[in-house]
Amino acid sequence: MTKHVHILGICGTFMGGIAAIAKQLGFRVSGCDANVYPPMSTQLQELGIELMQGYKVEHLDDEPDIVIVGNAMSRGNPLVEHVMARNIPYTSGPQWLLENVLKDRWVVAVSGTHGKTTTSSMIAWILEYAKLTPGYLIGGVPQNFSTSARLGNYPFFVIEADEYDTAFFDKRSKFVHYRPRTLVMNNLEFDHADIFDSIKDIQKQFHHVIRMVPNNGLLLAPKNEQALTETIAMGAWTPIEYSGDINGWTAEKMNQDGSQFKVFFDKQLQGTVHWNLIGDFNIDNALMAIAAARHAGVPSQVAIDALGEFINTKRRQELVGDVNEIKVYDDFAHHPTAIEKNLSGFRAKVGSDRIIAVLEPRSNTMKSGVHKDTLAASLDNADSVFLYQDENVKWSVSDLIEDCKAPAFCSDDIDKLVSDVCQYAQKGDHIVVMSNGGFGGFHTKLVAALEQNK
Repeated sequence: MTKHVHILGICGTFMGGIAAIAKQLGFRVSGCDANVYPPMSTQLQELGIELMQGYKVEHLDDEPDIVIVGNAMSRGNPLVEHVMARNIPYTSGPQWLLENVLKDRWVVAVSGTHGKTTTSSMIAWILEYAKLTPGYLIGGVPQNFSTSARLGNYPFFVIEADEYDTAFFDKRSKFVHYRPRTLVMNNLEFDHADIFDSIKDIQKQFHHVIRMVPNNGLLLAPKNEQALTETIAMGAWTPIEYSGDINGWTAEKMNQDGSQFKVFFDKQLQGTVHWNLIGDFNIDNALMAIAAARHAGVPSQVAIDALGEFINTKRRQELVGDVNEIKVYDDFAHHPTAIEKNLSGFRAKVGSDRIIAVLEPRSNTMKSGVHKDTLAASLDNADSVFLYQDENVKWSVSDLIEDCKAPAFCSDDIDKLVSDVCQYAQKGDHIVVMSNGGFGGFHTKLVAALEQNK
């Protein structure tokens, strides 16, 4: 008899990926979420997965064999309480994935404060290009593939390895469940202030996963990233390759915006990447992807060729509108370091053209004000800045105005912000909208307003 899996919080990218993989393994899959809406709901329904709106006890009248609990669930949720009271077996998404998929696979895990989604997508695409048909689970929409997750062929499985906690009953980071053989650590900064008190707390979790990499595995890290250097010094039992190290992986830009660069390993030229991406941070991501793929047996030149056909993940410098020679980009940047690198990449690309930065401080860390002292400086490459003051932000975003190098404006009304940006924009401008959420449909409203204004 087919086992029945029910997923609480199924419409998140990670849990939706778990659902897709469970279906491919032959499970009967159902699930519920507070809000069931496209595109994830459409993707899941097309796979034949039963979706339910809300967290009603009657959703489990047809009792499943096991319930997978998303990390957005907490005690007090009606279904959580029902599952526990009825003694229905339950587990977390990461634990289920380990037991049903990862324990038998060569896991390539991509961790770090920034670049996880993009680097995971690059590695999955390189392995696909090399005809290895990897499995993968990525916390975004990789545009070289039709879905954000798949089971794939043995042995390779690429996973975005998030340090966020696992579930209300398991406060370890998700990635400690993944048992990687190839572990990418892009960078490490303080983030997720809602669950971590200090960077040392995060380093402890990173060291947990380092402990799990076997001695025939590989650790990949940048050479001069202090927090990672300190973490590795806590103990490592696995070979390490570094980027930014003359004896490791390095890059030489062929042009300022980073759209062409030479790749070296141990001082030996591996080839030249020609692609559509920009920014030094994407070069860093690419070096990690090439190195990880090489560990999986893909020659560097094949990986370099693959990156020439790589399409960046959705919401990473994604052009979403071009109206009257005014370009609108959607970007996921939500941490000062990511914002600074993102805008410096755009500056290298567009030269003296005007850059209009629009920012929603939306992550839990940003809303709490942890990064407010470094936020203004991260916007220095913009020619003007528009800030959104959401009611859930616990500090006055308008305080940034006097600290910004460029003229800055703030509003607590999205429609007014759209109108202000639309009136300010002129031909040749590049409007970079940064948020890790939906931003109240800002992008769609802005493009429509620019069309009307034309």
